[in-house]
Amino acid sequence: MGTLYMGASQDTISKYVLFSGDPWRVEVVKKYLDEPKKVAFQREFNTYTGSYKGVGITVTSTGIGAPSAAIAMEEMYEAGMEVAVRMGTVMSMQDDMLGHFMVPLAAMRREGTSQAYVDLSYPAVADIDLVNVMNETVTAMGKRYLNGLNCTMDGFYSNMHDSKFSKEWGRDMSKTFEEVKKLGVTGIDMESSCMMTLGRLMGVKTCVLTVVTVLENLKETLKGQERTDAEDLLCRTALEGIYNYHTKYCASP
Repeated sequence: MGTLYMGASQDTISKYVLFSGDPWRVEVVKKYLDEPKKVAFQREFNTYTGSYKGVGITVTSTGIGAPSAAIAMEEMYEAGMEVAVRMGTVMSMQDDMLGHFMVPLAAMRREGTSQAYVDLSYPAVADIDLVNVMNETVTAMGKRYLNGLNCTMDGFYSNMHDSKFSKEWGRDMSKTFEEVKKLGVTGIDMESSCMMTLGRLMGVKTCVLTVVTVLENLKETLKGQERTDAEDLLCRTALEGIYNYHTKYCASP
């Protein structure tokens, strides 16, 4: 019997799990897997397991935000996950990073979900071995990376981007961006701190590999074919990164 929301089990899930926010990005990853087998597509969770260069890998989706990302982490952990990589997009506070990668070392926990697990004094920190391997892989793919600090928030239209409603209510997004930049934050997203916190609590090696698709308050964005190509590169980099990690740390001599 599979897990409650994702239909996963120890028979169908690899110890290596890639998490994509977008369910349809999972279909891009699937193209690069050998013998991908559909586990389930239930709610926002689209899941396949296959292999990449002989390494078994599961790819699944979380939808948007920390609550559903926590469900995905919980159910993949129940099914035997040992290594987790969030493969997603991020809003950069640095204008020179559009189209390049962010592999954060840690994240500010400004989402509410991780607080349901542990006090805010507990840090959201990535696994350093995974981070180093992803850095090397990004470089090999011909892109730059930044090992900065993320800030994870719950409200896209209340914290990250102007909307009709936020303007009517007089919310000034610039204050958010001014504050986080003063604190040395390089990227803002909606899942990373929750996933890194849970990974650390679970004893699951966890990191975040993100490509910058938007700048502060969406003042500049990747669109059309540029966005498609960036997300395709993200998928290939994530798979290659897991293969490199397996080869370096887990393969038998």
